[in-house]
Amino acid sequence: MAAFSTNCSVRPDNPSLSSQFSSFSGQNLGWTVRFSSKFSSISLSSPATFPATRRRISCQTSSATSSSSSVNGKAKSELKDFLHINDFDKATILKILDRALEVKALLKSGEKTYLPFKGKTMAMIFAKPSMRTRVSFETGFFLLGGHAIYLGPDDIQMGKREETRDVARVLSRYNDIIMARVFAHQDILDLAKYATVPVVNGLTDYNHPCQIMADALTIIEHAGQLEGTKVVYVGDGNNIVHSWLLLASVVSFHFVCACPKGFEPDKNTVERARQAGISKIEITNDPKEAVRGADVVYSDVWASMGQKEEAAYRRQVFEGFQVDENLMKLAGPKAYFMHCLPAERGVEVTDGVIEAPNSIVFPQAENRMHAQNAIMLHLLGV
Repeated sequence: MAAFSTNCSVRPDNPSLSSQFSSFSGQNLGWTVRFSSKFSSISLSSPATFPATRRRISCQTSSATSSSSSVNGKAKSELKDFLHINDFDKATILKILDRALEVKALLKSGEKTYLPFKGKTMAMIFAKPSMRTRVSFETGFFLLGGHAIYLGPDDIQMGKREETRDVARVLSRYNDIIMARVFAHQDILDLAKYATVPVVNGLTDYNHPCQIMADALTIIEHAGQLEGTKVVYVGDGNNIVHSWLLLASVVSFHFVCACPKGFEPDKNTVERARQAGISKIEITNDPKEAVRGADVVYSDVWASMGQKEEAAYRRQVFEGFQVDENLMKLAGPKAYFMHCLPAERGVEVTDGVIEAPNSIVFPQAENRMHAQNAIMLHLLGV
C-alpha cells in the first residue's frame, strides 16, 4: 500500500514581501485565518505588519517519495525516528524548520481547528526530569489535537524494573509516538530498535537534537538564516555541543566550541563533523578570541544533571569562561546571546547578559515547542 502524507507550504500572494516574512519572529501580530473548501488551503493575513499581503498555506496529499541520501540503506527523508540531526539530509532538516515556522504562525494566529494529532497519543518517558521538555512536548501535542502521557522516573524505571525492549514493544501498542529523555544514549537506540512507532530523542548524555533544532529555528527568525552564521559555544563540550556538531555536518555554518582543556567534546564527533566538509569547525581553549565576530554566543550550565557533585571543581576549572558583558562586547553589538536553560545566573552567564536586549533566550525556549511539533508532524506524516 502506498504511504501518503500531507505537505503544507507557505507563500505570499505578494512575492516581493517574502524577505519580510522570512524575518518574522513569531509575535502575535493579529493574523486572520481563512479556510477554503475542504480545508485544502489556509490563508493567513496580517494587516498590521504585512499590508496588502497574504500568506497562504497550501496542503496537498501525495505519496511518499524517496531521497537519494540514505542511512543504513533507508531514505533519510523516510526515517522512522528522530535520534540524531545528521540522520537526515539538509533538505529534510530545512523542510522541518520551515514547517515549524508555518505551524508556529498558525498557533500565533489563534487558529484552533488545525488538529493533525487528533486521536493520537504520545508516551513521554522521563528518566531525567525537565520543565521545558515536558511542557513543550505535552503542550505542543495537545495544541495540535493529541494527548500526551507523562511517565516519570518512578513510573517505568526502564532498564531496571523492565527491559527497554519490552517497554518499547508495549508502549508501541498503546501509542502513536514515543518521546524519551534518558541518561545513556544506548537507551534511546534500544528503544528505537524495538519500538514499532516513531521515537523522538528528548535528550541523552550524548546529544540533544530537539534543542538544537529549536536553536536553529530561533537563529533563522532573528538573524535571517542559519547558513553562513558564526555560532560560538562557550562552556563544557557536552551533549549540546555534540548536536551542534551533528547539525554542522549537514548545514553549512561556522561553529566554534570554546572550552577548558580536558572538557572538549567527543573527538570522534568532532572528526566526523570536520570530515563531512560542510562547515568550518573550531575547538579552542580561548573564549575571548573565539567570540570575535560571532553572530551568536551560546552558553550552558557547567555542571549538568548527574554532574552536580563536580560543581565546585568545575567552577574553578571554568573560571574565565563566564559569558559576561565584556565577552559580549568582544563579540560585537549585533551578536545574540542564547542559552538552552536552566541557567545558573552569576556562574556561566551574568544576569546582565541574559536580560540584555540582544538575549534571545526566551524566544529560544518557546521554539522548543514549535520545532518539536514540526519534528513529530514529519515523523507521523501529517
